[in-house]
This record gives sequence, structure tokens and C-alpha cells, in this order.
Amino acid sequence: MLIKTPKHIDRIDRNILIELQKNGRITNSDLANKIGLSASPCLERVKRLESQGYITGYHARVDPSLLGAAMLVFVEITLTKTSVDIFEEFSTAVRKHEDIQECHLVSGNFDFLLKARVADMSSYRKLLGDTLLRLPGVSESRTYVVMEEIKESTQVKISLR
Repeated sequence: MLIKTPKHIDRIDRNILIELQKNGRITNSDLANKIGLSASPCLERVKRLESQGYITGYHARVDPSLLGAAMLVFVEITLTKTSVDIFEEFSTAVRKHEDIQECHLVSGNFDFLLKARVADMSSYRKLLGDTLLRLPGVSESRTYVVMEEIKESTQVKISLR
């Protein structure tokens, strides 16, 4: 596992990150105005934040219900045994499935927490039976169907200190 050593960023860099998290499509000119810089140094800072890995990409948020993926589920997965090989096999297999949006190795009473989006319950039953329960090392699963999404955010809280 690669351990990232954070590089020093100042208040201006932090403000840039805050603004870009709000609107990744903001023009450099508008961003510079918001944070009180001229355009050229602002662009240099954005490029540096990208090269240092603080900014890892720019994405469009889409409406899943308009794209046939209105149902959101979280699935607890318990493996038959906990070993590095089984974890790796499972992780490799999960990465190949587009319906699975997130996969987290967790501590507690189960091993992995998955987030998946599908069209409906029938689609989820198919995903569960044809995919999830056939992943390497799976012994059991527990599903939580989301009835309403109260809050969803990809923004990271950034301190201005």
C-alpha cells in the first residue's frame, strides 16, 4: 500500500479546492475572482494541485433515475475466510462489475460494504444471484434497500486553517 505524504497547501490552495468541489466547471477567470488572484497564478495553483494529487478528476453528476438505475442498495458481504488471497480475489472481481459503485473493506461483523445501483428489485435479485453471491469467497450477504436518499455528497470538508 502506497502511503501518501501530504504536501503543504496554504489558505489560497484550500479555497481553490473548496470552490472546485462546488463547481468543477467554473472558469479559471471566475475561480481567480472568487479567491482573489489573477488568472495566471490561479491556473498555476490548480495545475500544481492536480499534479500533487489533491485534485484527482472532474466529473459530471448524473440523475440515476433518468438512466435506469433508480434503486440504490447497500450490501454487507461476509467472506468464508479472511485471508489476503481471498480479499484480493474478491476485490479484483468486484472492480469488473459496473453496477457496483463502491466497495469498502470494513472492520466489524462483516468484511465488505458494497454500494450498487440498479433499475428495480428484479434487477437487484439478478445482480445478487448472478453476481454478488458468486464472487470469490462470499459466504453470506445482507442487503439494505434505500427508501429515500437524504444526503449524498462527494465533497470533502476542507479546513481553512
